Amino acid sequence: MTEEIRVRPIADGDWAGIEALEYRAYEPLGLSEGRPALESRMRASPGTCFALDLGRQLAGYLLALPYPESAYPELRGTEEAAQLPSRNMHLHDIVVAEHLRHRGLARHLLRRLTETARAHGYEQISLIAVGGSETFWSGRGFTARRGGPPPAGYGPTAVYMSRPVHRETESAPHAEPAREPAREPAREPAREPARGTEKWADAGAPRA
Repeated sequence: MTEEIRVRPIADGDWAGIEALEYRAYEPLGLSEGRPALESRMRASPGTCFALDLGRQLAGYLLALPYPESAYPELRGTEEAAQLPSRNMHLHDIVVAEHLRHRGLARHLLRRLTETARAHGYEQISLIAVGGSETFWSGRGFTARRGGPPPAGYGPTAVYMSRPVHRETESAPHAEPAREPAREPAREPAREPARGTEKWADAGAPRA
């Protein structure tokens, strides 16, 4: 029997599992940021952060929040205050459990984020591709911002990328960790995320 796939709001009981998924996806890249930072992203924008269930198990998560264009969350920092109003949604993390990668599961998270962003009038989705995930995200319609230093704190190869909300993701990310590694896509995708490395991804993905 096929297991049900469900995208839902993050619940209090999800955090131990989310913390473990994030650590496994990003720690190899030196980009894991810890539970307090992760929880603060969700508190800043609970309506754009989601958990993914496969049957009865937590299979992945996505954290996204509004951020001004070209700005992004400080890695390991917490969201202490509300951001200025923005038409830009930043995909910070998107992670799918290692043993469930390459099944197209991240597509469900990305679709929910895109639909939510569109419904609330956001015009653009941004992310930070890490661990060499720029090519991966380019294939999903994201364009790199050229010029200037890489996003501070996300590693020397990090690239800030964005795409219009109205442009649909053509296929599910299958990369491993981009921040949003995500890391299918984490910190691949700053304020809807491969770490394969992107922190966002089908595994823990490229920190988006």
